[in-house]
Amino acid sequence: MGSQRVVVMVIGLAMLLLRAAAVTTPIDCTTVVGLISACNTFVTYGSPDPMPGSPCCDAVGSLNSVADSTADGRQMVCNCLMGLITTYSPNATVIATLPGFCGVSLGFTIEPNTDCDFIP
Repeated sequence: MGSQRVVVMVIGLAMLLLRAAAVTTPIDCTTVVGLISACNTFVTYGSPDPMPGSPCCDAVGSLNSVADSTADGRQMVCNCLMGLITTYSPNATVIATLPGFCGVSLGFTIEPNTDCDFIP
């Protein structure tokens, strides 16, 4: 139980730092990959399903904050996610379902043929 608290505290701190940094710096895929790495077991094996309040879903919520942090944030996050989907193509559906499992809307739908240039 203690290690879960530490993970939650680290993710919370990361959320605050990311939010502060995102105001002044462009989003890079390292941030997106870092957040999605909290869902590594689900992305790798397809289970167990992430639940709201889990470190994975907290990270997906942070991803939403990152996407909202700049005018082009959604497009940048979309491009990074599509890059992950290309890299992990056998598990593309798993990555695409993360926001739904976590109850988070990124403001766009992740599909294999999503064109990030048309995201408002």
